[in-house]
Amino acid sequence: MPPVTRRSLLKAAATAGVAAQFSWALGRGEARADAPGAPAADAPADIRWLEDGGLGAAPGSTFGVPWPKGVHDAGTTFALVAGDGTGVPVQSWPTAYWPDGSLKWTAHAVGFWGADAERFTLAAGTPATYEKKLTVARTGREVTVDTGVITAVIGKGGERLVRSVTRGGREIATDGRLVLLRQGDVDDGDSGSAKWERFDGEIADVRVEQDGPVRAVVRVDGKHRRGRRSWLPFSVRLYFYAGAESFRMVHTITYDGDQEKDFVRGLGVRFTVPMRDAAYDRHIRIAGEGKGFLTEAVKGITGLRRDPGAAVRAAQVKGEKLPDPATWDQRVTSRLQYIPTWGDYTLAQLSADGFTLRKRTEKGRGWIAAGGGGRAGGFGYVGGVSGGLSFGLRDFWEKHPAQLDIRGAASDAAEVTLWLWSPEAPPMDLRFYHDGLGQDTYPEQLEGLNITYEDHEPGFGTPYGIARTSELMFWANAATPSAAALVAQSAAVRTPPQLVAAPEHLSRAKVFGGLFAPVDRSTPAKAEIEDHLDFLFTYYKGQAEQRRWYGFWDYGDIMHTYDEDRHQWRYDVGGYAWDNSELSPDLWLWYAYLRSGRADIFRFAEAMTRHTGEVDAYHLGEWAGLGTRHGVQHFADSAKQQRISTAVYRRPYYFLTADERVGDLMHALVDSDETFLALDPLRKIRTEPYEPDRHALSIGFGTDWSGLAGAWLTEWERRGPKARKAEARLRSTMRTIAAQPNGFVQGSGLYDLDTGEFAVAAEPAVNVSHLSAMFGLVEMCAELIDLVDLPGFKAVWLDYCRYFNATKAEQKERYGKDFGSLLLFQGHSRQDAYAAAQLRDDELAARAWKKFHDSDGYTRAMKWERTRIEGPAALEPGHEHPRVSTNETALFGLAAIQNLALIGDKLPG
Repeated sequence: MPPVTRRSLLKAAATAGVAAQFSWALGRGEARADAPGAPAADAPADIRWLEDGGLGAAPGSTFGVPWPKGVHDAGTTFALVAGDGTGVPVQSWPTAYWPDGSLKWTAHAVGFWGADAERFTLAAGTPATYEKKLTVARTGREVTVDTGVITAVIGKGGERLVRSVTRGGREIATDGRLVLLRQGDVDDGDSGSAKWERFDGEIADVRVEQDGPVRAVVRVDGKHRRGRRSWLPFSVRLYFYAGAESFRMVHTITYDGDQEKDFVRGLGVRFTVPMRDAAYDRHIRIAGEGKGFLTEAVKGITGLRRDPGAAVRAAQVKGEKLPDPATWDQRVTSRLQYIPTWGDYTLAQLSADGFTLRKRTEKGRGWIAAGGGGRAGGFGYVGGVSGGLSFGLRDFWEKHPAQLDIRGAASDAAEVTLWLWSPEAPPMDLRFYHDGLGQDTYPEQLEGLNITYEDHEPGFGTPYGIARTSELMFWANAATPSAAALVAQSAAVRTPPQLVAAPEHLSRAKVFGGLFAPVDRSTPAKAEIEDHLDFLFTYYKGQAEQRRWYGFWDYGDIMHTYDEDRHQWRYDVGGYAWDNSELSPDLWLWYAYLRSGRADIFRFAEAMTRHTGEVDAYHLGEWAGLGTRHGVQHFADSAKQQRISTAVYRRPYYFLTADERVGDLMHALVDSDETFLALDPLRKIRTEPYEPDRHALSIGFGTDWSGLAGAWLTEWERRGPKARKAEARLRSTMRTIAAQPNGFVQGSGLYDLDTGEFAVAAEPAVNVSHLSAMFGLVEMCAELIDLVDLPGFKAVWLDYCRYFNATKAEQKERYGKDFGSLLLFQGHSRQDAYAAAQLRDDELAARAWKKFHDSDGYTRAMKWERTRIEGPAALEPGHEHPRVSTNETALFGLAAIQNLALIGDKLPG
């Protein structure tokens, strides 16, 4: 193949014939709007539940839907219709726009409308009205939200976030507040005891972000305070839906303590529940495993030596109001005072595999074992026949150590605490895991990198600024719920019902660069690739369970590399341990979901998005906006970079769910170009003098720029507060990358923070890394080329795509120098595929599949099976691992998905 120049690329793209375009469109599975049976561009979106079961006991569901470019104007309203033709009340708002101003993504909220449906259609139209409209009232001291069933009062100051929750004029819960227990040291076996201090959440700011008619969102920010000290910032969002008897809480904390002396001993959310009924009409319900529940009354009248009567016993077990004691067997009635009241209960889940449950009569009395098991549902209820509070913590055992406490249920008011970090567990210890091992200078640190793959630097292994988000649910019940209602509520905590658009609609909208298409098993070759993709996802899902990749800070991440000698992941070997988004597993999972609609993939990706966006990135301090490279601890490595914090990994979840917290994370990255003043990513390997300067910051065109571009694109299309700046930064950097002598192959440029431009280098350079395009650059360039008409940028990107997998001779002929020793050819096959699709080049398409199948990574020649490991080398019998087990799985997945979407018709066999 003759060398391809920038001019020839432009000419080929501009002069491609209509027939060629049509044949390639068919190859990519793109049905024309006028083709027989093809949906029109403005066809309604097919909406369904991610999991079967409908809304259940949840208060509502919020979902996102994409639309093809130019189909819906910005002011379009939408109607949601159930499969039986019933109009469903829906609240809609835009979350992203195409450059022409048309809607790109919209978000939609449905509340409890009293109907059950499995399928819906969403289209332009007038939404159905709802008889129970949600209202929000504001005063100088509080915000009041009325769903039509319950009323919640949120304080604007002090320590009570939720001052009261009432139903039918009756208080169900009061004094919703945050609790923090701090410990100043850790007893490592020495004599002495640690002192606990209690901090209470103090409100600093309250904002109403949405106020109905179907959905309301109230955000509360502050810090935990004790005396003069305030620390551990929190951000809490409260979600309410019309017609609902419940509300949702999304709770985020950001660690800003001293890792050597600020140990979290307990972190929780607490409510007070008024107890009005007689002790025998008060009830405790705590979920165990599956659908099992502890079902008890504060004063039990079952199992006694004397029988009050079968009807009385049956009513208490059901949670119904008991008949007047005067109608019971009087041998029981006359001795009620001698039956203990059990006021306190605790369920502690200190590991992923075991919980204990105990109770006592009151403070100062001994605890009695009440049961236990493996994995609790994280759900409970306390109250009586006149009403009570159900409460639940999502991912309860996955994010252990967690705990549920009920205190004082025999008194006038019970106290419920959902502990995100159990006070019965060891304190949260975020100290760095080794003493530095003498790595005080850059040369020593590079030597350490060469043996453990950990890029250490004194002072960089800090948790200061990392965050964690938890999700909670609360129901204000008019009476003690039935067994079926409790099971439904518990299920809604474990798996919040989620509406989603069908994969066919997601693909038709051509969002995310159009780099995915619905699963296609129409040929043996395609079916084989789909089987391999399923194999790898199933393997990693199984490994999360088998290896117990769980815990408050760990859940949602996967490991980087396997140790075949120990039959264990390299959890304790430097940079080979936690993956921290290395090589984009986040994108692999989201693209796998977008094309399949599979619930198990969505939930795995959701957990990863929650983790990597919070724990693996900094949200406070000088490195805010940067993430941490893979390591033994999520914050351990000294490489703090854009490639981990990038908005590219968050965008799918945000647009599919309209999740405000993830929206916050992406907005916070808009000014992250400023971080290059604080930290030079290449400081340890530079050979030329360099000092960060506001007008000449060295920024790479790969992992650095793709992260910046992801944040700028998202802010621009969301029309965020800094949208104009973001658009300008995108256009100026794209234009000045295109102007470089060698485009992307130049490798990096000097960036001016004031102008948002790269200085055009005087001389051409060749600086290509196998990592440059592996952290969202492919996806960003595909989207931007579709959105921004900048032929020069497209040309230099196609150049880069064409030449990475070219021969060294071809590279040298084009650039005067080859690219050196490279890796990850399989992952880069998708760039061959992209260039082939853009240029209608069959030879390049053939090379894409050749590099995909027969270069490095997971090849078709490998044996695609798991090997069982028995005996003393394994932690326990029956562990499994594939023949190769590195996180290049993600690159295989992305290459397979994108190659199928771009050049599937050119797949050999």
